[in-house]
Amino acid sequence: MTSTARLYGGSLYELAAGEGLADLLLEQTKEVREIFRENPDYVRLLAEPSIPKKERTELIEAAFGGQAERYLLNFLKLLCERGILNEYPGCCDEFVRRYNADHNIAEAVVTSAVKLSGEQMNALRQKLEQLTGKQIRLKQITDVSVLGGVRVELEGRQLDGTVRGRLSGISRKLNEVMV
Repeated sequence: MTSTARLYGGSLYELAAGEGLADLLLEQTKEVREIFRENPDYVRLLAEPSIPKKERTELIEAAFGGQAERYLLNFLKLLCERGILNEYPGCCDEFVRRYNADHNIAEAVVTSAVKLSGEQMNALRQKLEQLTGKQIRLKQITDVSVLGGVRVELEGRQLDGTVRGRLSGISRKLNEVMV
């Protein structure tokens, strides 16, 4: 994430939190991000320097004016006017990071060879919440190369309970003994 995204995303969060709109803007920033991800040509159009800034901001108004909260709409226009709309995903990441920090939420990525059941995900969530004292939001990824077990990435730490991880550990120990 760039310093520009950190600055702008943090500023949007501060404004939203101050106005009591953090929850609403959290959802709307994610929705707009998804729209931009699904429509990269639209984002390129909004960044096209040959189109006057006024016309580009009018396109944003037409697309989101009746649906997005006014602060978010003005934020998008500001990014467009300054030619940094490509920073929007990073701004969203910073917004979410600040929101999570203020609301004692941690996001964890769970990687397993097969999709975990809802019951397994809930049990894992509860265990992680006990360990951290935070509310945990889980994102699941399936990767057959882990062979079995789960790997959890949480707050910069990695908890590796995969078969592949254990085999790698055994291999390392064997190499140390043989050296």
